[in-house]
Amino acid sequence: MTARSFPEGFLWGSATASYQIEGAATEDGRGPSIWDTYSHTPGRTLNGDTGDVAADHYHRWAEDLDHLKELGLGAYRFSIAWPRVQPGGSGAFNQAGIDFYSRLTDRLLELGIQPVATMYHWDLPQELEDAGGWPARDTALRFQEYAAGIVGALGDRVHTWTTLNEPWCSAYLGYASGVHAPGRTEPAAALAAVHHLNLAHGLAGRVVRELAPAAQLSVTLNLHVIRPASDSAADADAVRRIDALANRAFLGPMLDGAYPADLLADTAEVTDWSFVRDGDEQTAAVPLDVLGVNYYSTTLVRAWDGVAARSDNDGHGRSAHTPWVGAGDVDFLPQPGPYTAMGWNIDPSGMTELLLRLSREYPNQPMMITENGAAFADEVSADGRIHDEPRVDYLYRHIDAVGEAVDGGADVRGYFVWSLLDNFEWGYGYDRRFGIIRVDYDTQVRTWKDSAHWYRRLATTGVLPDRKLD
Repeated sequence: MTARSFPEGFLWGSATASYQIEGAATEDGRGPSIWDTYSHTPGRTLNGDTGDVAADHYHRWAEDLDHLKELGLGAYRFSIAWPRVQPGGSGAFNQAGIDFYSRLTDRLLELGIQPVATMYHWDLPQELEDAGGWPARDTALRFQEYAAGIVGALGDRVHTWTTLNEPWCSAYLGYASGVHAPGRTEPAAALAAVHHLNLAHGLAGRVVRELAPAAQLSVTLNLHVIRPASDSAADADAVRRIDALANRAFLGPMLDGAYPADLLADTAEVTDWSFVRDGDEQTAAVPLDVLGVNYYSTTLVRAWDGVAARSDNDGHGRSAHTPWVGAGDVDFLPQPGPYTAMGWNIDPSGMTELLLRLSREYPNQPMMITENGAAFADEVSADGRIHDEPRVDYLYRHIDAVGEAVDGGADVRGYFVWSLLDNFEWGYGYDRRFGIIRVDYDTQVRTWKDSAHWYRRLATTGVLPDRKLD
C-alpha cells in the first residue's frame, strides 16, 4: 500500500501555551493571572501543582526553539501571557515581557519557522477577574487594548495571529463547572462569558487587520463531535442542544454573524442574553484567513429519562456543577476504549467527521489542526529512551484521518501536534504528559520521545511514516 502523502506546502508544527511551559511566574514584571490564583488555591489542582516553574521555557526558550528546528517543523504555535506584557490587564505595558516575545519571534524567523501567536490561552490577568472577568463586557474592551499593544509591538513579524484558544473552556469550565480558573459556578455568567469572548475575538481581529494587514488571522476552537446514543428523536434533540452550546455558540457569531436561535431558546431560563448589544454579533464576524480546530475525542449523548442517575462522562473534569448550561436533562455516556491517560476515548474517525462537516457548512473557510495529541504514562526505558508507541499510533491514525478529510475535499492547510513539551496540564498538574519531548521536572532536561523522531520524519518528508521506528 502506498504511504499517505500530504500536499506541498502543508504546514507541520507544534503548539504550546504560556502558563503551561513558561514558569518565571513573578519575574521581570509579570503580574498574576487567574491560573496563578487558581493553582495556588488548595484542592484545585492535582497534588497542589502550580505553573510557577512549569517547563522553565522562559529561561530555556532558545534551546526549545532549537528542538523545533531539529524536528524540521515549519511553524510554532505559542501563546502570549497577557499578564507578562500587561500585568494588570489594562494601563501600562511591561517592556520586559514584550521583549521576551520579540526575541522569541525574531529567533523563529531566523530559524525559518513561522511564528503563530495566540493572544489568549486562558491566563487572564487577575485584576480583570477581580473586576468581573469574562462575564463583564469591559474585559472584551480591555482585550482590544491589549491586542493593539502586542500587535503593535510584534506586527507582521508574526505570520498568524490567533485571537483566542478554546473559548468554550474559558467560558463553561471557568464560569459554569468551575474545573478551570477562575473556578466560578454561575451558569448565567458563563453565557455572558461566551458572548464577551466572541466580542473580544472580533475586536482583536479587527486590530490585527488594521495594524498587521500582511498577517494571517485565526481563532482556535475545540469543536465537539457529538453523537446520539440511539436513533430516537429525543437523542437527536440532545445532540442538537449540545451542538448549540459547544459549537454553534462560537461558529454562529464568528462565522455567520449571529447566534443560533435554538441556543437562545434553549437557555432562556438561564439568561435573556440582554448583554448582547446591537452590532456585537457582526463585530464578532471578522473574516478569518484560517479556522483553527482542536480535536481529541468524541462525545456520546442521550436524553436523560429523569429517573436513573445522570451520567456526566463528558471528559471535562469532575464537578458538582455542569458546564452544559441549560442542558441538565442530557446524559453524557461513557464510550468504548481505548483511552488516553486523560480518560478520553481514541476515535480518529471523529477528526474526519468534524473536518468534513465544517467543509460542508463553511466551504470557503480554510482550516488548520491547531491541536491534536495524547497523554500517556510515558516511562524512560533502560536504554534511556522513551518508547511511546501508543502516542505514535495515536498520531499516525489521527493524521491519517486528516488526510482522509483532505481527500474528501476539506481545505486543511496544516497540523500542529500537542504538545512540543511535557507541561503543566491545568487541573491535572504534572501528572499528564502530552509532549513529544519529555521534560524531567527535577532537572528540566529535555529528551526526545520516539514520537518526536517519528514526527520529524513526517514533517521533513510530508509522507506519513510507518508506525514502527527502525
